[in-house]
Parts: sequence; C-alpha cells; structure tokens
Amino acid sequence: MAVHAHPDDETLATGALLATWAAAGRPTAVVTCTRGERGEVIGDELAHLEGDGPALAAHRTRELAAALGALGVTDHLFLDDVVGTGERFEDSGMAWLGVGRAGAAAERPAGAFVDVDVETAAAALARVLRDRRPDVVAGYEPGGGYGHPDHVHAHVVMQRAVGLAAEPGEGRPGHRVPVVLWGALPEAGLRAAYAATADLAGPGLVPSDAEGPLPSAAVPDAAVTVRVDAVPVLDRVLAALAAHATQVQAVRAVDVPGVVAVLALSNDVLQPVLAQEGYRVAPGGRPDDVVWPRAVAVVA
Repeated sequence: MAVHAHPDDETLATGALLATWAAAGRPTAVVTCTRGERGEVIGDELAHLEGDGPALAAHRTRELAAALGALGVTDHLFLDDVVGTGERFEDSGMAWLGVGRAGAAAERPAGAFVDVDVETAAAALARVLRDRRPDVVAGYEPGGGYGHPDHVHAHVVMQRAVGLAAEPGEGRPGHRVPVVLWGALPEAGLRAAYAATADLAGPGLVPSDAEGPLPSAAVPDAAVTVRVDAVPVLDRVLAALAAHATQVQAVRAVDVPGVVAVLALSNDVLQPVLAQEGYRVAPGGRPDDVVWPRAVAVVA
C-alpha cells in the first residue's frame, strides 16, 4: 500500500514499486489524501483548470484513475472518503523555494490537508490498514520528499496510522505492518544522473544542477536499503506518468547509464528517473517477514 498526498505522487514516488507488486500478482493499494486542487497546470490546453479547484480536482481524479490502471493498481481510496464526514481534504498548495525544495503557500484554502487533525486522518488510515493488512506501506520520508507541506503531513499521518493499526479497533484485530518504506534517492547516484542527462533538456526546460542542492529525499547511497528495478516495468511507469498530463511533461525513455527516463514538473527542470527506485526501511521494520518480488533488492 502506498500513501500519498496528491494524484501523480503515487507514480512519481512509488511507481516502480507499485507496478512491480502488481505485476507479481500481489494485492496493491493506494490511498490519496487530496485531489490536487491547487496544482500548477502544465500546458495551454488545460490551463483554464488552474485556480478552479473543483474542476481541477475532477480532472486530476480521472488522470489518477488512468495512471493506476497503467500501473496495475486496482484498489484505491481517497482518505477523506474513509473518514466519511462528507468534508473534503483539499490540496494545501505550495511555493517553490528553490530547485527541488518547496514550502508553504502564501494562502491555503479552508479544508487544507495540512490543517486536518492528525488523529482524525490517522484513525481513518488505520482502519484501512486493519482491513487490507498490507505487508508493506510506502510513503514519503519525514521531509516529504522535497518539502511540500501536504507530503510532510501525509508522512506524519502515515506513521501515526501504522502505530494505531497495530492495536485492535472498530471490531477488527490489530495489524502490525512489517515494513514501512520511506522514499529515498541516492545522493551520488542522483548527482551522476543529473550530469548525465544535462544535455537532454529540450526547449523551455533547464537541466538539474549536478552541483546544487538536493531534495530532502536524497541520502548517502549506502542508506538506500531497498531498490526496485524499474526496467521490467518501465512501460507501465511511463504510461502512468503520461496520464498525469497536467502535472508532468517531457516524459520519455532514455538510454543513459543508471537512468531509464526523464521528465519535468511545473518548474520546467528536467529530472532523471533512476533505473532503481530507492527506499529506506523506517525504524522498527522487519524486512525478513516480507516475501519480496524478485525485482526488489533488500539490503539487510
């Protein structure tokens, strides 16, 4: 099960893992916390959606459904639907603070996900965990991958939910999740990928700076203890990325060592898709209790 803040995050952050799990015939689920109402829209064709929260939410929900279909994920929930009060958890928005770094927006809407009580959201997610009983829950590291406030809040909610789910609740037995994965990028490998793809930035795009600051998900290479081979599921991941056309652009496969594809977000910075999708096992994890698909390498 992957827990994410917005439509597109499931593919950008955990696409290879989800596609690999689904390809192995294993149950695969995604929980999305908002519908991406405040996302920046790429391209002129759909630019009218930006700023129109309900319209953009409806469109991004359709993009998400297409992306999940491409990845092979058949079980999806919006977290506010699980809470069941009828209130929407809305995208809180963000502001770019620099390359690969985001922070809080100047204003946020009523119902912003960052303002949702952690206990309320976590109790709903714990209900899903007790019901689905996943072997692995994957999500953001404490910094939210690159600092987006909704990502950071989703991490806090996920961690609290995992703790709550270990105890019985609402007539269901508790479920202790064997492994929680935090998305991780290998620092040296990422810088090498930035350098190797610098010449691939087309018109209107700029290359990532191989010497510049890195997102919060970047850690020393040796700290990446779970690696998913993206090559066998690359077609699925590329199709899922292409489905998120309002958020992701310039998606294409490339023949570069250590890199399988490139893309850009709304900041127009070319980003590599690494050949191995990386994770850290959160403290307390028991990787030996999980039967991993063959394309997943776990370092004890």
